[in-house]
Amino acid sequence: MGTHTETIIEGQYLHDILDQPRALTTTLANLEIPKELNATAQRLRQGEFKRIVLTGMGASFYALYPTFLRLNAAGYAAYAIDTSELVHSLNCWLAPDTLIIAVSQSGESAEVVRLLDDNRCRARIVAVTNAADSSLALRANASLITMAGPEFSVSCKTYVTALMALHLMGEFLCGGDAALAREELAQVVRATASYLNAWKEHVLEMSPELGAIRTLFLLGRGPSLAASGDGALILKESVRLHAEGMSGAAFRHGPLEMVGDRTCAVIFAGAENTRALQARLYDDVRKAGGKAVWITQNAQPGPWNLPATPASVSHILEILPIQMMTLALAAEAGIEAGRFARIPKVTTTE
Repeated sequence: MGTHTETIIEGQYLHDILDQPRALTTTLANLEIPKELNATAQRLRQGEFKRIVLTGMGASFYALYPTFLRLNAAGYAAYAIDTSELVHSLNCWLAPDTLIIAVSQSGESAEVVRLLDDNRCRARIVAVTNAADSSLALRANASLITMAGPEFSVSCKTYVTALMALHLMGEFLCGGDAALAREELAQVVRATASYLNAWKEHVLEMSPELGAIRTLFLLGRGPSLAASGDGALILKESVRLHAEGMSGAAFRHGPLEMVGDRTCAVIFAGAENTRALQARLYDDVRKAGGKAVWITQNAQPGPWNLPATPASVSHILEILPIQMMTLALAAEAGIEAGRFARIPKVTTTE
């Protein structure tokens, strides 16, 4: 990697990416189920809540999807809706029979503050945030605080630590084994560190593959839709390249027509029950003349292969190759990845 490329890549955004193992370690060590959440869980099991609403904006919203699936699989009526739509179009849900799980890295985004104001303590709110002194943390009924620390721009360590906190919360609310959940999350920490130890090699291997690409699709199913949505977001904001996240099934309903030699489909192998469908999509994109990459977990080296972790937490790792893509694409474009030109770190205007 040449001196010019290193100058482009090795900025504050990269430092945040490489700080993820530390952020995950510290978050896991400090994550505790507050007594207020224990009381809420008892009310949930007694059927006092008609619905659970999972809400956030941007990366915080995408991080909620695996928990949305977990809660519904456990028999709860859970709904995922971004906070703007919740407060402006579904404010009838701000009621005592609603449990809201709200995620906001800053705890101060415009939509979340409006939610707190409009709710007026009617619905019960459980928060996941990176700021213990934020409006969300202070005004929620219960809070799980992540320990990502300050972040320069693009959500990376705040995203993975939110996924960690949400996994632990989801297992607790669904009556899962908390000790097992912590053990699985500890494996995620080690796997993240292992993958990022080779970050330069990953970027160097990706760069020649991606230089001619102008349109990216990130295609997942099940819990992998978290990385599909967040990955497309961080590609757009970090290197200003068009990217769209969607399910592999939705891609067949139209966007497959766009495949060409300047199109790349990033396909997440994901859960075992839909992996064969994703593999078929991978083959079909390549047969149509497009580029396709396959993100999976196994023991082989390479930027698209992640260290093995239990299936229940494997979605946390899936964003790592996309982070490497942002660095590789920035190097190819000659721009500094992750430096915002138009947007602030915290969105305070609706």
